[in-house]
Amino acid sequence: MLDLSTITDSFLGNLALTLSQKAPIAAICVGICCGLLGAFVVVRRVALVGDALSHAVFPGVVAGFMWSEERSPGVIFACAAVAGLLGVAVVQAIVKSTRLKSDAALGIVLASFFAFGVFWNSTDSQSGVTDFLYGDLTTITDSDLWLMVASTFVVSTLVWIFLRPFRVLSFDEGFAVGLGYPVKLLNGLFYGLLAFAVVVAMQAVGVILVSAMLITPAATAYLLTDRIQKMMVISVALGIASALGGWWIANLDVRFQSGPMITLFGSTLFGLVYFFAPRHGIMAKFLRRAGQKSRVHRENTLKAIYRIIERNGFKGAGVGIEQLASSRKLTIERVEKDGASLVRAGEATWEEGNSAIYLTSSGWRRAVEIVRNHRLWELYLTDQANYSPDHVHDDAEKIEHILGADMVRKLERDLDFPEYDPHGSPIPSLEATMQLETVAGKQEETGY
Repeated sequence: MLDLSTITDSFLGNLALTLSQKAPIAAICVGICCGLLGAFVVVRRVALVGDALSHAVFPGVVAGFMWSEERSPGVIFACAAVAGLLGVAVVQAIVKSTRLKSDAALGIVLASFFAFGVFWNSTDSQSGVTDFLYGDLTTITDSDLWLMVASTFVVSTLVWIFLRPFRVLSFDEGFAVGLGYPVKLLNGLFYGLLAFAVVVAMQAVGVILVSAMLITPAATAYLLTDRIQKMMVISVALGIASALGGWWIANLDVRFQSGPMITLFGSTLFGLVYFFAPRHGIMAKFLRRAGQKSRVHRENTLKAIYRIIERNGFKGAGVGIEQLASSRKLTIERVEKDGASLVRAGEATWEEGNSAIYLTSSGWRRAVEIVRNHRLWELYLTDQANYSPDHVHDDAEKIEHILGADMVRKLERDLDFPEYDPHGSPIPSLEATMQLETVAGKQEETGY
């Protein structure tokens, strides 16, 4: 006859894991919990709530140690979760009953709850509390681990079930009310899950640093995508990478603690993305600005060439370098560099000896577009915005480079397809553009 207790003990014995196995599993749980909810924390701009929660749970940790003779992780986690939810409730009560804003209330709760926890522990110091204060993956027991796994499963399941309403709440709470969502109930559920995430992560990274795991991976993901679901996936991946990477570094030297190393690893990932993200990174923005500056400079050169040809009665499409330098009040060397930039862009060609420059068909088209944009905008400001004709040039210099074709068509319709700008200069039409392109095309074929 089979002994049920023997089978149970044998099963649990088989589930027992070594420290090298428990620590990475716990790190993965932390990455999943914090990554999932951190995405909503960042999008909803309630990062300080996560910080307040992480500090508010500390009195609960102390209470759990005092009230549980066997240091039961279930009791400690439950007390910590209750303390965190109580902190959120106190914040909401302060905001509703006083003139204080949420940031001030969060700061008060963050400091007072944490201070009370430190004071309470100092009156009856409990061994092991500091592991929750600073974080230490090496102290995780089998019971701690399975509780973390179960909590992670619950958090992940509820986030998946309530993903749509959470997404709506994150971007427009008023719209969520219009859709009939129980906003107060959903907010309560969200902050409850957030408290769970804090409790799951606090033993790995510590009460003081757990907010970094909620915010840093999600903030990093925010720089990599504009889609909330993709952001959640990236945030989870970065959270897991930060937890595992920090744990691995902590193993290299006994002086290193897992909590600070996990936080620093995540901050390093954020720093790399901050500088090198393909769209929102500093380098990408710098390159875009440099490209825009170069494009604007080329277009100003095209405009200057067009105006010289216009003054010459469109008798030729070539412009001498000295004439262009005099018109733009630049040195010959600078104008030659500008001309070389136009040639590289396929918008101009050099005359033999580089003494003159000719625009290609694409160069002609862009030159006419820039001049038309400039003069249309000047006319719009004088006719529709009552600007003085003497005060429209600088605004037109800026807007001419960003006006799209649709906006230009609308300006032409609103101004009844004008022929002249406020200064009496003709506004190039599309027909003129085509005629000039024909001239430019012939010059490209002949080389002159």
